[in-house]
Amino acid sequence: MYEPITNEQLIAAAREFGTPTYVYHAEKIAQQYNKLKDAFKGHPTRIFYACKALTNINVLKYLKSLGSSIDCVSIYEVKLALKAGFEPKDILFTPNCVDFDEIIQGTELGVNINIDNISILELFGHKFGGSYPICIRINPHIEAGGNYKISTGHIDSKFGISIHQMRHIERVVKTTKLNVKGLHMHTGSEIKDAAVFLRGLEVMFEIARHFDSLEYLDLGSGFKVPYRDDEIETDVDTLGKQLTDAVKEFETEYGRPLEIWFEPGKYLVSESGSFIVKTNVIKQTPATVFVGVNSGFNHLIRPMFYDAYHKISNISNPNGVKRIYTVVGNICETDTFAWDRVLNEVRENDLLVFHNAGAYCFEMSSNFNSRLKPAEVMIKDGKAFLIRERDEFEDLLRNQVEAL
Repeated sequence: MYEPITNEQLIAAAREFGTPTYVYHAEKIAQQYNKLKDAFKGHPTRIFYACKALTNINVLKYLKSLGSSIDCVSIYEVKLALKAGFEPKDILFTPNCVDFDEIIQGTELGVNINIDNISILELFGHKFGGSYPICIRINPHIEAGGNYKISTGHIDSKFGISIHQMRHIERVVKTTKLNVKGLHMHTGSEIKDAAVFLRGLEVMFEIARHFDSLEYLDLGSGFKVPYRDDEIETDVDTLGKQLTDAVKEFETEYGRPLEIWFEPGKYLVSESGSFIVKTNVIKQTPATVFVGVNSGFNHLIRPMFYDAYHKISNISNPNGVKRIYTVVGNICETDTFAWDRVLNEVRENDLLVFHNAGAYCFEMSSNFNSRLKPAEVMIKDGKAFLIRERDEFEDLLRNQVEAL
């Protein structure tokens, strides 16, 4: 039975490991994974964790223990996946605009290769012909989600090969005798409406009719998780039923069974994450009251980069009078986490928590301003485990060479 992390557990983690610190809840990850498996149990379906969301090797190992496969976008993510114990057959490598040498390395490691560019498709075909099976990533020209920055299926996206280049794809496949085993598309993140997936599936069916021996269709991901109290997540149960019916009907026409693949990242780990920071200062100006914390966009850049919303809680004073604050960081740049946010009264040294901090948060952190990266902690079976040590000053100098 899943039990959410309590304020007391987060405060205990802050006391033990310091702040700022990322805390991940293993059982929440398991709950999300099992929710997807149950939703698509009516048809052979594989879940590939999109590890770009969070690559801590302990998280990778934990998802492997749940039965997950893994989706990687760089050769180094592939190597991390292998280090975590994933078999090559359970690794999908979906690079974009990489040197062809990375793709060759992927074949040498024996992983599933997903190609999203016609020039790379030609290079691959001339080098390997039909000896190495591949997947082709299609751009379906479907704009999904509520943010253009995280929509990857629109006409201006750099991802995938346009559906309008199908004749070119066919010529390359026929000429080089490519062995195409799968088709892939990913329209973007934050998809609330199951109809978006079904529209994409219809596009996939149309493209699939051009290939005789496909084994799987990969619909990417984009499952919505709620960031605000009034938001809802993707109804994966309804999607599972509708998708199963549609695929079974197409299989009758196609004449062979097809696996369905998904690549959730944010959906699996986002809600598991809590980011704990300490309030350094309360600063009142003529316009607002600033809460200045011991972090910044060097640790959590999503609000500045994507205009993303993270719910913030004062876990040191959860029953305090509600007041309006602007929450900012300690970086020498504009690093506003939240304007006009209603919080229980915040005092200096109070602990604040950013919720839904499991995906694209630590993963996008940096040492900007020569600040140190935070620790990472996983809570499993009620016990907190340190899974990444906090940076020390020496880490800032690692790999620098005193040459002058």
